[in-house]
Amino acid sequence: MQKLLIKGKKELFGKISISGSKNATLPILAATILSEKVKLKNIPLVKDIFTMVELLKFIGLKINILKKKNIIEINHTNKMVKTLAPYKLVKTMRAGVLVLGPLLTKYKKAKISLPGGCAIGTRPVNLHLFALKKLGAKIKIKNGYIIAEAKNGLKGANIFFPSISVGATENAILGAFNANGKTILNNCAIEPEIKDLIKFLNKLGGKIKIVGRKILITGLKKIKKSVEHEVIFDRIELGTYMVAAALIGKKIIFSKIDSKIIHNEINVLKKMGVKIKTKSSSIEISKSNRIKKINLSTNPYPGFPTDLQAQIMVLMTRAKGVSKIKESIFENRFMHVPELKRMGANIEIKNKTAIVTGPSNLTGAEVMATDLRASVSLVLAGLVADNRTIINRIYHLDRGYELLEKKLKNCNARIKRI
Repeated sequence: MQKLLIKGKKELFGKISISGSKNATLPILAATILSEKVKLKNIPLVKDIFTMVELLKFIGLKINILKKKNIIEINHTNKMVKTLAPYKLVKTMRAGVLVLGPLLTKYKKAKISLPGGCAIGTRPVNLHLFALKKLGAKIKIKNGYIIAEAKNGLKGANIFFPSISVGATENAILGAFNANGKTILNNCAIEPEIKDLIKFLNKLGGKIKIVGRKILITGLKKIKKSVEHEVIFDRIELGTYMVAAALIGKKIIFSKIDSKIIHNEINVLKKMGVKIKTKSSSIEISKSNRIKKINLSTNPYPGFPTDLQAQIMVLMTRAKGVSKIKESIFENRFMHVPELKRMGANIEIKNKTAIVTGPSNLTGAEVMATDLRASVSLVLAGLVADNRTIINRIYHLDRGYELLEKKLKNCNARIKRI
């Protein structure tokens, strides 16, 4: 099994080009079921993307990946399709459930395995099913599978989500896209990745717009057969490397981004004393000698993202005093804490809140990754720790970070896969 070996205390400098967004690409890939010819640019070459591609191939789409150009070409003229997403292709990736909406929309039936992914909480699919039932689908769960059908097609509806869910919002949009009549989705997630999905669907001829936390959808009669789309940058990857730069960077420039999208994250880092210069499509972080304590809570966008909670916690270990971060999205997302404590971090968990007392002098240790974002927080800790850090189970990292070692090595980090 592969591991990462990191020798810390090496100052970082240089440029990092940010990859396309995994969390934007996955729902857009699911949406390609609705069209015939699609060309997607700026695709991150990570494990979750390849898993979704395998799922779409199983369903019956023809897919060509141009790895050197980060492009995926999709041809969906096959009349013989399987409206099935089997357990073996969904067990490692939660986003597999996103084919449910498009399959119901186009083929009026679907059989989807209950999903897997990171073990960071229950994350049930009940809100996905709640929305699709409102659109007229008949759904039952049997033998670990969601079995859904809409014999007469899906119909527009007024839906109010009892809580904000990114995946359920995406599945509802995909279900309502070609439904008969108008759909209003209330109390929606409005992440940039959802806006990118809507941009893609509108290129297909969709009539979708966002007003606050409300999404208005007019069902289509005709879908465009061919479309081209460039996926937005990965704001979580950018946030991760920004924390790395704040921890041990001399001067790092990030390109291929839109700084407006991560306005809140930039403000948080500035409050912590990080030296940041922003332009519309690039960010520069200079050496930050004094990190300040802060109190944070994770919240749906535009709040501070749960996907950056583990990373910012490492930065909190460098701050003088007591910092707190409350996890309000997932109930089991502090699994990196015992591993950070093994490296010398002073962290307590009370009532969904991590209390971090600093500054701590982190020391290298052998640690274990438990999920995608937890694993990258251990990489960040290894970069600032004394001596050598070995990270096990790095297949979690490969699900969501493209060329992580190469990007860090290019900035002077001592990191290698063994």
